[in-house]
Amino acid sequence: MERSCDVLVVGAGPGGIAAAISAHRGGHSVIVIDKATFPRDKCCGDGLTTLALRELERLGVVPENVSNWMDVDAAWLRSPSGREVRVPLPAEGRYAAIAPRIDLDQALVHHARALGVEILEGHGLETTTDAVRDRGTAIDVAVSGIGIVRARQVIAADGMWSPIRKALNLNESGYLGEWHAFRQYAHSVDGPAAQRLYVWFEKDLLPGYAWSFPLPDGRVNIGFGVLRAEGRRTKEMGQLWEDLLQRPHIRAALGPHAELEGRHTAWPIPARIHRSVLSAPRVMFVGDAAAATDVLTGEGIGQALLTGRLAGDAICENDLLHPDAARLSYQRAVRHHLVADHRMSAALGWVLRSELGARGALAIISRSGDWGRGNFARWMFEDEPRAVALTPKRWHRRFLNQPGAYADMTTAP
Repeated sequence: MERSCDVLVVGAGPGGIAAAISAHRGGHSVIVIDKATFPRDKCCGDGLTTLALRELERLGVVPENVSNWMDVDAAWLRSPSGREVRVPLPAEGRYAAIAPRIDLDQALVHHARALGVEILEGHGLETTTDAVRDRGTAIDVAVSGIGIVRARQVIAADGMWSPIRKALNLNESGYLGEWHAFRQYAHSVDGPAAQRLYVWFEKDLLPGYAWSFPLPDGRVNIGFGVLRAEGRRTKEMGQLWEDLLQRPHIRAALGPHAELEGRHTAWPIPARIHRSVLSAPRVMFVGDAAAATDVLTGEGIGQALLTGRLAGDAICENDLLHPDAARLSYQRAVRHHLVADHRMSAALGWVLRSELGARGALAIISRSGDWGRGNFARWMFEDEPRAVALTPKRWHRRFLNQPGAYADMTTAP
C-alpha cells in the first residue's frame, strides 16, 4: 500500500498538531501519524506558560474544551532560606494554566480533526533500516500498518529519541538530555496547594526546583526537576523524591489528607536548541526532537507549539518544489525566536546553581513591590521572550504591556 500527501507529521503531541494545523491552513494536504492511541498520558509537569497559551489561542483551542483545565493567577516561590514570595499575574487575559497532558493532547487531536486534518493513531514509524528514504522529489516513510507514505515534507515531532532522527543517523549516542524530572499526581489535597501554584527552590535541587501545580477537585501535579550535569543518578533521585515528599513545608502545602496516585514517573528533558540539528533534507525537527525545551525551567509545551507552528509556516511560505528554502526559513525562524532566550536562560541558571544566588534572587523579588513581582511573573511565564529587551528586532507594539492570552473570549474561535 502507498499513501501520499504534501506534509507528513510524525507525532500527534502539541508540536505535531501545531505543525499540522499550520500546514493545513496553508492549503496543504497533511497526514499525522502517532504510534499511540488517544487519550494517552505523557509524563509532564502539565504547566502552560503564557507562550503556550498564546500558541494554543492562535491554533483556535478554547480552554473550555480541555478537560481539567485550571487557570492560575499567581505563583508562590520558596527560597532555600524558607522565605515565601507571592508573585501575582496580571488580571487581563490568561498568563498561566495547568492542564493534564492526557486531556490537553486529546483536545488538540480532536481540534485538528475538526479542522480537517487526517490523524492516524496506532501507527508509528517502521523499525527497518530504510524506514525513511529520500526519493529526490519526495520522501518515503514506512509506517506500521499503513505501508509507505510519500510526502513532499516531513515534520518530526516524535520526541527526544526521535525515530525519524534515528533513521537518518542523526541521533547522538549517549545523549540523555539536560534535565531529568520526576512527577506524580495526588488527590484529596486540602492544604493551600489545592489552589496555589508552588515552586520550591530546595538547596539540594539547585538550579532545579520542586513544584506543585493545582488541578480541579483537589488534585495536584507534584514533582521536581534537576540538571543531569549535577551528577545525580536515577536511583539517588528516587530516594530524593521520597525525601522531598516528607519535608514539612511540602506536607503542609498538600495538607494532612493528601494521597499520592499510582507511582511516580520520570523523564529526560532535552534543552539545547542553540546547537541542535533542526533539519535534514525534506525533514524538520520540532519540540523535543529539536531539543527546544526551556533550559531554565524545563518547560517544553510552549516551545513545542511554537516550533511546530514555525515549521508549518515555513512550508507554507515556500514552494514545495524547493524544500531547502523551507528548511532554511525554519532554521532562521527558530534562531530568531529561541536562541537568544536560551542563552540568557542558561546564564541565569548559573546564578541559581548556588544557594546564595537563589536566595539573593528571591530576596530581590520579594522587595520589588507589586509592580516588580507582577512583571517578574510575566517574565517567568514567558509572556515575552526572555531576551526581548536585548533583541530590538523582536520589539513590537505593546510588548511591555500586552494582555494575556484569551483576553477577549468573545473573539475566540
